[in-house]
Amino acid sequence: MSIEAGLDAMGRAAEAAIAYRRAIATAETTPTASYAEMLAAFAAPVPERGAEPAVILDELVTRATPGIRASTAPRFYGWVIGNSHPTGVAADWLTSAWGQNGGNILAAPAASAIEAVAAGWLLDLLGLPAEASVGFVTGATIANFVCLAAARSEMLRRVGWDVEADGLFGAPPLRVLIGADAHATVFSGLKFLGLGAQRVSTIATDEAGRMLPAALEQALAEEGGPAIVIAQSGQINTGASDPFAEIVPLCRAAGAWLHVDGAFGLWAHASPALRPLTAGVEGADSWATDGHKWLQTPYDCGFAIVRDPVAHQRAMAFSASYLPPAADSEREPSAFVPELSRRARGFSTWAMIRQMGRSGIAEMVERCCAIAARIGERLASEPGITVVVPVELNQLILRFGDDDAATLATIAQVQKDAVLFAGASSWRGQWVMRISVSSAATTLEDAEITATAIAAAWRTVSATLS
Repeated sequence: MSIEAGLDAMGRAAEAAIAYRRAIATAETTPTASYAEMLAAFAAPVPERGAEPAVILDELVTRATPGIRASTAPRFYGWVIGNSHPTGVAADWLTSAWGQNGGNILAAPAASAIEAVAAGWLLDLLGLPAEASVGFVTGATIANFVCLAAARSEMLRRVGWDVEADGLFGAPPLRVLIGADAHATVFSGLKFLGLGAQRVSTIATDEAGRMLPAALEQALAEEGGPAIVIAQSGQINTGASDPFAEIVPLCRAAGAWLHVDGAFGLWAHASPALRPLTAGVEGADSWATDGHKWLQTPYDCGFAIVRDPVAHQRAMAFSASYLPPAADSEREPSAFVPELSRRARGFSTWAMIRQMGRSGIAEMVERCCAIAARIGERLASEPGITVVVPVELNQLILRFGDDDAATLATIAQVQKDAVLFAGASSWRGQWVMRISVSSAATTLEDAEITATAIAAAWRTVSATLS
């Protein structure tokens, strides 16, 4: 294959990507082929001979496009997924073309430098301590893992145990206290770290999933060794944040490490209007959040933020003879993440912050929340539709006919109509439709279209029930 043939394939890919984004931005409906259909489209024996790049790209676009879930469309609410903003995508294309391994200063000086700058910008935007360290990871799942690894390291160090050297065999026990409505990803981190997903002490929560300070205080007062408290900003169903102004002092008084799973909710702290919802969160010891949610970067992009950079590096850093050490004044990217070889995520992060700026990020987050509230207001007046929890941030959960079967049937009808995409979730033992508004492409006009389409789907379903 010639270089020119490969470059031509890159051009064809760019043209196809731009055409797709133009079409999906204004599509009235966005039906998506099933997994079985996609498997049938691609299933084939191993090719005996290679093909020309142009043929491969054309084949890929033709076969894959019907099964591309329209997560960049303005009415995608299925999960908390950002828009993969075109500016971030463009920067990510360059990241791929440049082929940089983002783990090492010598191997990737530009990638390392832009990551250092973007890290400082993130801390400023989110109102977090300027001395904190930031690891650029795949997403909040690994960000939680990294932060909890730093917590494990530091809390055991305080009682005289070097977990990095000696492991957990014979180590003093660590207590983990976690809200009853925590997200599943923090449990995966506990599992990976040998702390046990089922060894936690569960703290009672209120009707929106917020941790009750009195219950946390009582649990912290119990004997049992050093403690890690896991709070959250942005409960996945309700959007609620724990009352940080009350729980931070409790953790400090008990000498506990407070970690915040802020996959999307932490971005409320970037908005002066919404900051009261997360008041006090800056007092925690570590924070996990995503770029591919409210910062609108392409997948994958997340941030592990730790107040104590020494604890962060102790848990993550490693060395090898072929890796030149960074100078004391230099930030070595691999010292804050589990990977050595990894994508240079700083380019798209820098590009998106540069694209929107402080005011643009705040406006986008506030607009998403206003859209969620507007959809809720419209549907609350529809007979048989219940807004289960008042809208606090960008999450809205709905119930239809106060019945699981009716709710699931309405979700299926919405997905069949394909005017929008929304999915099911379980809340307090009942099925609900969850609307997650987290795309920069979504407008208040989309809120009206969404509410009308959901109401129509419910009427279709309720007609079959009567």
